[in-house]
Amino acid sequence: MAETIHTGALAGIRVIDLSRILGGPFCGQILGDHGADVLKIEPPQGDDTRAWGPPFTDLDGEQVASYYLGLNRNKRGTRLDLASESGREVLLGLLEGADVLIENFKTGTLEKWGIGYDRLSQRFPRLVHCRVSGFGADGPLGGLAGYDAAVQAMAGIMSVNGEVGGEPLRVGLPVVDLVTGLNAALGVLLALHERARSGKGQFVEASLYDSGLSLLHPHAANWFMDGREPRLTGNAHPNIYPYDAFPTRTAPIFLAVGNDRQFGLFCAHLGCPELARDAAYATAGARSGNRAALRAVLVQRLADQDGPALAQALMDLGVPCAPVLSVSAALQHPHTAHRQMVVRIGEHYTGLGAPVKLSRTPATYRLAPPVESEGVPSR
Repeated sequence: MAETIHTGALAGIRVIDLSRILGGPFCGQILGDHGADVLKIEPPQGDDTRAWGPPFTDLDGEQVASYYLGLNRNKRGTRLDLASESGREVLLGLLEGADVLIENFKTGTLEKWGIGYDRLSQRFPRLVHCRVSGFGADGPLGGLAGYDAAVQAMAGIMSVNGEVGGEPLRVGLPVVDLVTGLNAALGVLLALHERARSGKGQFVEASLYDSGLSLLHPHAANWFMDGREPRLTGNAHPNIYPYDAFPTRTAPIFLAVGNDRQFGLFCAHLGCPELARDAAYATAGARSGNRAALRAVLVQRLADQDGPALAQALMDLGVPCAPVLSVSAALQHPHTAHRQMVVRIGEHYTGLGAPVKLSRTPATYRLAPPVESEGVPSR
């Protein structure tokens, strides 16, 4: 196989990515974007997300879902049956030159095959073994499979997401899976950094359950302090106000006023500076406590405003505000292009760019997601 030229902060790091679905592949893509040589090893039937559509595109005669393409760039690809002895022997050969192994097998699967962490760490003492799991290996829920929406429900996320008086709602993107992938990548980098001192790899685990709980700020902090059950607040922030979506004459906006100065600037721009001096709204605590009355006043004041124009004017003043955009509008926004957050590889791949910008070793986009197996590489 031809050698791939690598650049980036992780150039020279070799990763074997055995993971499927979302959290693990997202971790592998992050590492690949920043220069790691990532080999994605799929089971014989392929990653499940190849079929998670529509939409699909036809690549080399195979119908491939957009879901798969969004998580697997900057990886080479092959397929192995790890349930077979021959497949495991190939994997062990590949691990000889690897720095990182990413996997999300159900707890006990690799151990049953004789390639669990205990054995691999003896044979490859410098290997960083990263597992993405649902709930971890032990404890009351240890070893159980985890899924984003189920963990959103169990970790309390759904209980604080929804309209006032309505039912709990799943966040409209796989936030738990994505943050678990981020945590996995962070864990890998921490372990690689420590290995530079000790010369030893270690086991890294990022579980969906832990990651879901980690997202509960400020609701957990509030509950730890006063014991009051967080409640559904719609678009509004539980601690500060106005931090909420508001209708205007044209399109809705989101105000994110975080301090008294911003509120004063906002009121002055609307032509009601006296509102900022009213004792009921003059401080952050007062505004939060009197949010219902304040919302009624602001809805009336905003009724004749052009939403996008107002949002831009407020941002120019230093008042956090934004128009509520659709996905397509956000992806086509001029600042999205300026920040290089939409990237293209060849004629058929378009995806989201890397959000972490490094001045000397930026992310690069070298390989479109693997569609066909490239055969078993020599390393």
